[in-house]
Amino acid sequence: MLKGKKLAVIGTGKLGEALISGLLKNGVLQKEDICGTVARESSIKRAQEKLAIQITLDNKACVRDKDIIILAVKPQNMDKVLKELAETITEKQLVISVAASVTTAFVQERLKGKVAVVRAMPNTPSVIRAGMSGLCGGAHSTQNDLAMAEAIFKCVGETVFVEEHLMDAVTALSASGPAYLYVVIESLAEAGVKLGIPRETSTLLAAQTMYGAARMVLESKAHPALLKDTVTTPAGCTIDGLMELEEGKLRVTLIKAVVKAAERAKELVHR
Repeated sequence: MLKGKKLAVIGTGKLGEALISGLLKNGVLQKEDICGTVARESSIKRAQEKLAIQITLDNKACVRDKDIIILAVKPQNMDKVLKELAETITEKQLVISVAASVTTAFVQERLKGKVAVVRAMPNTPSVIRAGMSGLCGGAHSTQNDLAMAEAIFKCVGETVFVEEHLMDAVTALSASGPAYLYVVIESLAEAGVKLGIPRETSTLLAAQTMYGAARMVLESKAHPALLKDTVTTPAGCTIDGLMELEEGKLRVTLIKAVVKAAERAKELVHR
């Protein structure tokens, strides 16, 4: 679906680099088909050496004659970038925004005509091609547009389609989620240290355990509660640990963390 398409990435930072690397490693696009932009001249050499694609400071030149444009700029810079590109982007191009809390309507209102817009919310594990991205289409996006967007983000992980009113929830759950899970890994590792396990070994034990548990959920497709029960033997040590977690309200605390982050996402001004 993406073969022969030309891509512009406005904002070739960590996420932009991850998307480009994923596309190149999968052989979906060729280096000559991709152009990226950076905000500072000092970043040009870094990006060129890492990706071996055309890198420029000129956003307008980069998007001209491209089939797909990924806007990977910070939310607070989106308005300025869209106004800069409004006269250059046409209805023949697909625009994909990865800026948190920026709606498709926000993007559409600043462009001319009925430009197809897709909103994406990837997370940081995309840099190791283990990402999770939520996607939704704007008023003028077609099934083909959504399929092309999906093909791009499939190169760096898994994807789901949701209604746009759920994108703030996606932001709070999967985009912010790695931070919550890092705290869990850190806490488990600290417990290992308290029990006498060397820190490096304890961190490996905690991280690999979380990785394995996640794979069990994904590959078995069993409910997490059922998988929990398979570990919890009668009168064993796991049930005592689970009782401590329940007493400490870990479950409700994690739920409240996601809900609070979603509420904050809705409060951001970039709507």
